[in-house]
Amino acid sequence: MPASTRKSLRVAVLADSDTRWKWGSLTANRISPNESDILLDGYLLRGRATPTARQLEEVGVRADSLREVTAVEFLRAIEGEPYDVLVIALVGGGVQAILHGLAHVWEGRSKRPVVVTGYVGVVYEKLADGLLLRHGADLVLANSRQDAERFRTVYEGVGADASSVTEVALPFLGGAAYEKHDPYTVVFAAQPSVPENRKDRTYLLNRLIQHARLHPDREVLLKLRSKPGEHTTHIEELPYQKLAQKTDLPANFRLVYGHMGEVLDRTDLLVTISSTAALESLHRRIPTVVLSDLGVREALGNHHFVGSGCLASWDQLDAGHEPAPDPVWVARQGVAADGQYETAFDEARARITGLLAAPGLLPLAPYYTPVTAPGYLPGILARHHLAPDGSPLPGAPAADKEPSPVRQIVRRAARGAYRHGVQRVAPVIRRMGEL
Repeated sequence: MPASTRKSLRVAVLADSDTRWKWGSLTANRISPNESDILLDGYLLRGRATPTARQLEEVGVRADSLREVTAVEFLRAIEGEPYDVLVIALVGGGVQAILHGLAHVWEGRSKRPVVVTGYVGVVYEKLADGLLLRHGADLVLANSRQDAERFRTVYEGVGADASSVTEVALPFLGGAAYEKHDPYTVVFAAQPSVPENRKDRTYLLNRLIQHARLHPDREVLLKLRSKPGEHTTHIEELPYQKLAQKTDLPANFRLVYGHMGEVLDRTDLLVTISSTAALESLHRRIPTVVLSDLGVREALGNHHFVGSGCLASWDQLDAGHEPAPDPVWVARQGVAADGQYETAFDEARARITGLLAAPGLLPLAPYYTPVTAPGYLPGILARHHLAPDGSPLPGAPAADKEPSPVRQIVRRAARGAYRHGVQRVAPVIRRMGEL
């Protein structure tokens, strides 16, 4: 057989949760030049939301290697690896810390990897804060035309370079176009932190169960993000499966896990408060409802869907209402059910190809520096054991050597205790404080 003419592209993805690993790894594949064979190394940032093996399996993306690291360990690993592209899939503060750490590691070097970051899904809160914490990457990906315009406005408004903003689309859209199923299947896509309180979550669960009883000919599914004890991007203090334990569930009502795309394969009506699953559903032209029962509020994130034609209540759904999405609104959200989705990543691929071909790249230059944000930046970096100049702080874990076997065992035990405290003990204490 003739030798392959395709080039190998070494890509590293750093993620801090199951959702961000999904976004980062899929994005890496979407934005890589078409003629490249990708060698993908995954790094999972150690913390409360580090995904479990089951969560990684559910995402369905395979990496050539996968390891759990601290920020300092990641920077040390990157320093010795000839990567072509780095995808930073972290919360905003984590992105900013890594950008400053990389700037320190690569000081004086013009030949370095292309650095890419962005958002997992819908950007409906902390727009300026999150964006400025991501500034400094070579590409800041916007998942829609609307987001690209907003991102540039924020950067230009503070005098920051906006040339990094690159319009793409959500990398996990796709799947078969909608066809009706038998039985008709209603899916409620649950979210870990929206709504937050027991009263509202119990209300939504009861309305879903009521819908199943009113429509015994329909199959009603509650799609859950995680099992009890697992963690996701957001804290889930009141899992629906626990709320449902003492409830008499109708025969046509089920709790399901698994890949969202596989659940959508059998969905006739997707219902949610504000999940990104709504955009996945709209992409397939599946009837999609964003609930208004608890109000249309910024705190819920469903305000993002104003103008979509998808807002409705359980009373309307019980009566047989099916939404009709507004095509103009849908088009501005990066949802391209008309076949244009595959070209949505062309600009990003072209920019990365050009940067990889350049003789050298300029140093990373985040907007936040010890001069522009002296009261904000040092605290963000310190949380990741980095000094204001991006160098490891004295005593930072693994700053200059691999941890000993004993330290690794202690670290695993401490991490387990920390997760137990965050996921089990802290919610109980908070609820007791509300009594």
